[in-house]
Amino acid sequence: MRLRLLLFVLLGVLFAGAAVVWIFYLQRGAHMELKGSVLKVRTLATDENGSVAVIDFRCANQADYPWVVRSVEVVLTDAQGYAVQGTTIADADATRLFEYFPLLGQKFNDSLVARTRIGPRESIDRMVAAKFDIPEAQLQSRRGLSIRVEEVDGAVSEIVEGTPLP
Repeated sequence: MRLRLLLFVLLGVLFAGAAVVWIFYLQRGAHMELKGSVLKVRTLATDENGSVAVIDFRCANQADYPWVVRSVEVVLTDAQGYAVQGTTIADADATRLFEYFPLLGQKFNDSLVARTRIGPRESIDRMVAAKFDIPEAQLQSRRGLSIRVEEVDGAVSEIVEGTPLP
């Protein structure tokens, strides 16, 4: 009798475990997340207390659903560990920035702006330009840089400088 009860309990636990694994397997593409890596950062001094960073990056939508961008923010961590919020520059102004300052080089990618749609399981190369109210030397001696991308339904992902794309 006890052996038979033990057998039924083990079969019940096995069945419940298989059901949990199956549910997690079905939900694997439902997690909205952008993975990415910073490819190149170019800096330019606009005056003695201001500078611009142009960040080229690659991002991949890991979900089975499209990612539609609501907003993009750039945050710099300076050498002392303080966070400095950047003001993102519109794509039209970024194009003019490259025209006026040939030291920045060539504009390789379009800017990641609001309403940009990244398809399911799609990888894209984009850029973002941001103005910081700090000198260029402080911008170049940064500890890190992160791009915070918010999706229209509320999901948020960060692309951090120095993190490779999986």
